[in-house]
Amino acid sequence: MKGEQIPKIMLQNDAFSKWLGIEILECEIGRCKAGMTIRKEMLNGMGKAHGGITFSLADSVFGFTSNTHGKFAVSIEASINHIEALEEGDYITAECSIEKVKNKLGFNVIEVKKGDDLVALFKGFVYRTQKNWEE
Repeated sequence: MKGEQIPKIMLQNDAFSKWLGIEILECEIGRCKAGMTIRKEMLNGMGKAHGGITFSLADSVFGFTSNTHGKFAVSIEASINHIEALEEGDYITAECSIEKVKNKLGFNVIEVKKGDDLVALFKGFVYRTQKNWEE
């Protein structure tokens, strides 16, 4: 199976990411970019996007990218810095790229943006298993 196809298969089977409305915009081995629109049911008690929304978009993109090398990869730790508040109707993107895969552990930084503006910075560690994605 080609690595750039794996995120599409993952998204088809990911009810939560589909509920978020995530769409894969670009994908190749070692890099994915996805986007989504903030909806009313994603707002917190102050009328801003709940922090879990940007975290979830970034986490999905992190997972998609980490699996493009053909091995099952799972997140083992993640954190996020929220930089700007988001509102209903905002369209955000998250992009992750991996330069090299050398061992079982990987560290990635995912930028979440609204247009050209950085709104959150996600950091994650991934564990790459020996299990292959099969056709």
